Amino acid sequence: MKAGVVTFPGSNCDRDMYNVLRDFFSVETKMLWHADLITESFDLLVIPGGFSYGDYLRTGAIARFAPAMKSVQEHANRGGMVVGICNGFQILCEAGMLPGALIRNMTLKHIAKDVGLLPLRTSFTADLDPATVLTIPVSHGEGNYRADADTIKALEDNNQIAFKYTENVNGSLDNIAGIVNRKGNVLGMMPHPERAVDPVTGGTDGRKIMESILNARAAKT
Repeated sequence: MKAGVVTFPGSNCDRDMYNVLRDFFSVETKMLWHADLITESFDLLVIPGGFSYGDYLRTGAIARFAPAMKSVQEHANRGGMVVGICNGFQILCEAGMLPGALIRNMTLKHIAKDVGLLPLRTSFTADLDPATVLTIPVSHGEGNYRADADTIKALEDNNQIAFKYTENVNGSLDNIAGIVNRKGNVLGMMPHPERAVDPVTGGTDGRKIMESILNARAAKT
C-alpha cells in the first residue's frame, strides 16, 4: 500500500498522520504539497486536520481550489480511497466530494477533549463493532455537521453515516461525526483517530479505526 498526506498552509496534523501510517502500520507514505498536482499513483490520499489557509474565509473554502485537490478528486473518481479528518472533512465538503457542511460549534467555542464514538456499517468501518464505543479525541471549532432533511435521510438510507457521537458535543444533526460518499471510497470525520494510536500519547482506540480504513483499501485490491 502507498499513501499520500496532503499538506496545506495551516495544516497541523499532517505529520501526525504521516508518522502513524509509516511507523505503526508500515505503510509507504509520502508528504504532498497543496500547490502541486499529484502525479504519482497512491492507494490512499489523506487530507489532514489543521486550519488550511488560516480558515480566514470559511473552513476549507480556499483549500478546495488547491491544485492538489483537483488530483484528489480525480483519484476518487477512479475509485481511489480518500480520508479527510477534521479540517480535511471540511475541505471534502467544500469540494463537493461529500454532502453537507460543517459550521461553528453549538457553543461557539473550540472543543478539545475525548469523546465517545459509535461506528456504523460502512466500507471504511467494516472491521469495527457497532456495539463498541470508541474513545477518540476531538479538536475543532467548526465541527457542527449540517445538511437538509433529504440529505440526512439519504445518508441514513444508503448507510453513509460512518460515525456518531454518543453525546452531541458540537450540535451536529443526528450526532453525526463522520460520513462516506455514495460510492463508499471517500470518508470524512471530525474526531482524530491518528491521535489515539500511540499509548504514550493516550488511548489506542484510534488504532482500530486506522486498521479498518487500511483494510477497506486492502479489500478492494
